[in-house]
Amino acid sequence: MRYLLILVALAVVGLLSSVFIVDERQKALVLQFGRVVDVKEEPGLAFKIPLIQEVVRYDDRILSIDVDPLEVTPLDDRRLVVDAFARYRIADVRQFRQAVGTGGEMTAENRLDGILRDALRGVLGSVASNDILSSDRAALMLRIRNNAIDEALSLGIEVVDVRLKRTDLPSENLDATFERMRAEREREATDERARGNEAAQRVRATADRTVVELVSDARRQAEIIRGEADAQRNGIFATAYGADPEFFEFYRSLTAYQRSLREGNSTMVLSPDSDFFNYLKSDEPGGASASQ
Repeated sequence: MRYLLILVALAVVGLLSSVFIVDERQKALVLQFGRVVDVKEEPGLAFKIPLIQEVVRYDDRILSIDVDPLEVTPLDDRRLVVDAFARYRIADVRQFRQAVGTGGEMTAENRLDGILRDALRGVLGSVASNDILSSDRAALMLRIRNNAIDEALSLGIEVVDVRLKRTDLPSENLDATFERMRAEREREATDERARGNEAAQRVRATADRTVVELVSDARRQAEIIRGEADAQRNGIFATAYGADPEFFEFYRSLTAYQRSLREGNSTMVLSPDSDFFNYLKSDEPGGASASQ
């Protein structure tokens, strides 16, 4: 009876040690003397040979790795400090086990860090610093990911995404870069002011020329109108003089009296028989000639 209980206990222990559970967040490898004999990717119960086989589990979720900050030198020799991270997943656990051995995810991330650093230097070193510092960096990140994919596949890893977190100038270059940027902005401002002054001079010259043309045209038209008015006035006077010469002579005399005998200018030295006073000597038409 005692031996039977011992056998039952051993059987239960053997049964329990041959059963393992694969979590939905994991993939499992069944190893026999260090060699992969089976891969369990579906969640649920699985079996192995007790004492001979062992189970190694790996995370099946998308994992994240931070790349250590590194300096890159773009095409314009303007050094930048780049901080990036990547997301990856173990795509082929068999290949992953063969590549990293017993080191697991830590060894894989160390090797993946080197791959990503090489990809960052290769891509960012082939463009200008302005392209890296611009807001539209999606194309650069895609190129970095594509460059890292092939090498990562040799580890059984699929690189899902690569992102640049920070791209800054080295601290020792900040002051020099700031001064250069300020000098460039001041030069641009000077150029803008010079172009503005040039445009203002053109506008003022155009305005002055327009004023001269308008004034000249106005004076020309005024002279034309004045000449036409004088001609019309002279025509009226000529018509009036032709209609009644005696009245026209009388009107001219009155106009002469009005202009001559003004306040403060009423003294004149004239001969008594001057024709100027013809209409003052007689009330007859024709003045002096009529009185005679």
